[in-house]
Amino acid sequence: MAVMNIEYYSQVLDMEWGVNVLYPDANRVEEPDCKDIPVLYLLHGMSGNHNSWLKRTNVERILRGTNLIVIMPNTSNGWYTDTQYGFDYYTALAEELPQVMKRFFPNMTSKREKTFIAGLSMGGYGCFKLALATNYFSHAASFSGALSFQDFSPESQNLGSPAYWRGIFGKITDWEKSSYSLESISKKSDKKTKLWAWCGEEDFLYAANNLAVKNLKKLGFDISYSHSSGTHEWYYWEKQLERFLATLPIDFILEERLS
Repeated sequence: MAVMNIEYYSQVLDMEWGVNVLYPDANRVEEPDCKDIPVLYLLHGMSGNHNSWLKRTNVERILRGTNLIVIMPNTSNGWYTDTQYGFDYYTALAEELPQVMKRFFPNMTSKREKTFIAGLSMGGYGCFKLALATNYFSHAASFSGALSFQDFSPESQNLGSPAYWRGIFGKITDWEKSSYSLESISKKSDKKTKLWAWCGEEDFLYAANNLAVKNLKKLGFDISYSHSSGTHEWYYWEKQLERFLATLPIDFILEERLS
């Protein structure tokens, strides 16, 4: 599996921007000239970037047993959102990045059924947001996702100042009714994306996951939700990534999985 660090000029962000890509070995692709290689977008959490999954987990070894192109983009601490301070991270990732990646990798699939997304914490919110708003992904997975701010104060967890949160989302008095909540974003969805979520029972986001999953199920989404003992850390996210990969319609060599 090849590991690539790509820098490109983002027209949306008006700056040089970075993304990491894992590219499958030739023997993992069905045909040498295949023009339809499946793709997984893998999102980072707060305080991370496009290097986080590579630095913190055995993601390269896990994914070596797949036929996936894996794209690990950066959103800084921007919550995969077009922010109030003018950095349009959502537009950069939802619209610009797939086009840029297709230029680099013309054999990357354009089919929804072969396009997947997953993320942790802030990236869990981001992957559900991108999936629901774009109808571009067939499967989306959240690991310990920050899926709701209803009845939850980020400041109480020392997750940034009030000024920081206003810079991302503006002034919000009712999260569930805001344009940033998954409930509101879901109005754009055709509900064909299969959602998958896990959260540790000792995680400070456990209650938020329970609430968000309950609301999404009420809205008629196909969502698989599991929880078990666990905290907000990489040890659990790596294991959940393996579990999610095993559910996807891709080649996945079980013998190469971590025990």
